[in-house]
Amino acid sequence: MTHKSTMEMTFLKCSAVLAKIIGGIVRSDDVEDIVQETFIKSYEAGLKQEIKFERTYMLKTARNLALNHISRASERKNQSLDGMKSLPNDLTSKSLESQIESKERFLNFCRATDTLSVEVKRVFLLKKVYAMSQKDIARYIGLSESTVEKHVAKGLLQCSLYLQQLSNSDVEKAATVVKHNEAVNK
Repeated sequence: MTHKSTMEMTFLKCSAVLAKIIGGIVRSDDVEDIVQETFIKSYEAGLKQEIKFERTYMLKTARNLALNHISRASERKNQSLDGMKSLPNDLTSKSLESQIESKERFLNFCRATDTLSVEVKRVFLLKKVYAMSQKDIARYIGLSESTVEKHVAKGLLQCSLYLQQLSNSDVEKAATVVKHNEAVNK
């Protein structure tokens, strides 16, 4: 089977999952476009390099494209609001602000976890997102409870440092933390 057909087959098999993941991040109007862009980006990448886990690559690409879409949309909205003298009442409500802040915190959390090594990220997310006990995580992954505890602590420390750098609004410091995490993860 040629590379082209394996990438197409993988896309056909997981397109519904891609749409579901993307739909959880962006408006339903944008889902189909991002699904198509996911295939194009994945296919192009597959032509340049061998992609061993095509489904995983597509899922990660879809997630990143959706997050980028939200970022770009947010930037466009901020630019168009700059020219307004006052905002309509429904755009200044506390609930809207808290929803935006909540989504922004979630995106920052996702970016922070992306800086973790694969094993630390897996353990950290099982603990913090899925609220699994350390004992259950150890059994599920096949690690000792002490290793799970160390991974959770490492993930918490690295994510905290990353988020702290973001809160200081110093992009260069955040990049340094990311580089440090990448060096630690090697």
